[in-house]
Amino acid sequence: MSSDTAANDTAADGTPAGNTTAGNSTAGNSVDSVDSATEHGAPATAAAPAPAVPATAAAPTGANRRRGPFREGERVQLTDERGRMNTISLEAGGAFHTHRGFLNHDEIIGKPDGSVVVNNVGQQYQTLRPLLSDFVLSMPRGAAVVYPKDAAQIVTMADIFPGARVVEAGVGSGALSISLLRAVGDNGYLHSFERRAEFADIARGNVETIFGGPHPAWQITLGDFQEQVLQTEEPGSVDRVVLDMLAPWECLDAVATVLAPGGVWINYVATVTQLSRTAEAIRADGRFTEPDGWESMVRGWHLEGLAVRPDHRMVAHTGFLLVTRRLADGVTGISVKRRPSKTEFDAEDVNAWTPGAVGERAVSDKKLRRAARDALAGTNVVDAPDVTN
Repeated sequence: MSSDTAANDTAADGTPAGNTTAGNSTAGNSVDSVDSATEHGAPATAAAPAPAVPATAAAPTGANRRRGPFREGERVQLTDERGRMNTISLEAGGAFHTHRGFLNHDEIIGKPDGSVVVNNVGQQYQTLRPLLSDFVLSMPRGAAVVYPKDAAQIVTMADIFPGARVVEAGVGSGALSISLLRAVGDNGYLHSFERRAEFADIARGNVETIFGGPHPAWQITLGDFQEQVLQTEEPGSVDRVVLDMLAPWECLDAVATVLAPGGVWINYVATVTQLSRTAEAIRADGRFTEPDGWESMVRGWHLEGLAVRPDHRMVAHTGFLLVTRRLADGVTGISVKRRPSKTEFDAEDVNAWTPGAVGERAVSDKKLRRAARDALAGTNVVDAPDVTN
């Protein structure tokens, strides 16, 4: 591993303290139950011991950031009387200005989540903490984010479970990393690979903002996924692989090496040609199951009295998802019988996969630096004390 990579790694040994279990004293209760049953003529069957009661444990990472009164540095959603929404970061002495007056941040700091506050001219605002879906769409970004609808599909369809060992490539702004970290939990493992240091800084700032600091299950490595994952992960040690990159088919050997038998590999791609190339490469490789591809579309509905109809706008195509699973070593996958079709890709097809060809605009270095500063600014929030169970 290069020195740059090592310097950007974060320890992933994140076993939280306090997860001890205290045994419940049940022996006396069992004897009393047997004696009582015998006196009434019932069979003398010992009662089953009561389950152990967990001792007081620290709240999971980020939980306290979602609870308690509003604190300085937090992001807050303001919704006015006409349903217009704004997201602000609270600052002591700061103010939110519109053409209809101003609202002092001090009117919000210290109030409970879900309060209604009034600005200097009587305009009411509903105050709420942004949900994860709100945060992702408003957080500082350098690259396009994975939309909440796609992140939810990835977590579910890739079966990201608590404690899973997951690797991802193409961190971008950290939107998907946040969802994956929530799914694997403090005792899980997420190793993210990113080529660009600017994107890694933005992702790190966004992750630490929403979790209130570094997540114990996360580490991020700078460098090429194909090279770095083979140096950092043992063969067959990874449960899930999530790739959000331009050419995932180039990672076939690396994925097949680190992914455990039965493990899931899910790809997020933007274009039909990427989807086709990845599927054909997986079929030709023979170490994976038949790939399954799809996209999801979300359409809201207008709800007002009897005026119930679909919204005029919807979140339609954002990307394709392609999922497959690792077969056991030495096993050849079953080929699905289908009509023959063109499987070769020419230079024109290759050009269709470039970011410029799909309408992606280049991000300036100045914008990346500003996004990184904005992302890191959200980490300066003092969390509430741990809430015990």
